[in-house]
Amino acid sequence: MRILIVEDDDRVARGLATALTRHGYDVRRVATAADALAADPVDLVLLDLGLPDADGIEVCRKLRRRDSVAVIAVTARAEERDRIVGLRSGADDYVVKPFGIGELLARIEAVARRTRPARAAADEEQVTHRVGPLTVDLAARTASLGGAALTLTRKEFDLLAILAAKPNVVVTRDHLLDQVWQASWEAPSRTLDVHIAALRGKLSGDPAVTIETVRGVGYRLQG
Repeated sequence: MRILIVEDDDRVARGLATALTRHGYDVRRVATAADALAADPVDLVLLDLGLPDADGIEVCRKLRRRDSVAVIAVTARAEERDRIVGLRSGADDYVVKPFGIGELLARIEAVARRTRPARAAADEEQVTHRVGPLTVDLAARTASLGGAALTLTRKEFDLLAILAAKPNVVVTRDHLLDQVWQASWEAPSRTLDVHIAALRGKLSGDPAVTIETVRGVGYRLQG
């Protein structure tokens, strides 16, 4: 995951960058609002609200209007009204200084889980997957089999898109649950099976495309 730290305190920024890099994140640093808005695309922004050239709240609003990047406000502003303003400006979470790196890592992971579908949609815009006679258009959120349109629910389409992105490769149950339901616990597991069964029924018009069950592991789209 690519993380942009927007922090004018060099000591704080260096400490954050070092800790996050150690945990496997691709980290970039800037110290001003102007540099934050001009930075290359990232997956998540850790945004200090007390920047030298602009209010971080306005930066958050501009980031939110521009793309689907996740934003965590990291600030010394601890009053309830400040938290409310920060969250209403578009921040996905709000962390008050001082904080422990363990808490921050947990919040990053939680925000990443919640915002992953939106980021995936943005990253895969205008991408079309073709598996034999099956075509999955991610931008239009449509699928067709042998030229005939398939009628899919939102979850069915999301599952098919993930499977079609890796044809003839096993996609684990945990990955499908995490991507489509943002969960890997046992409760929705049966729901996954039901949706796969429904997809199989809708793909049954052409034997050239099948969804194979790999017992105990996951599913593979073959075509």
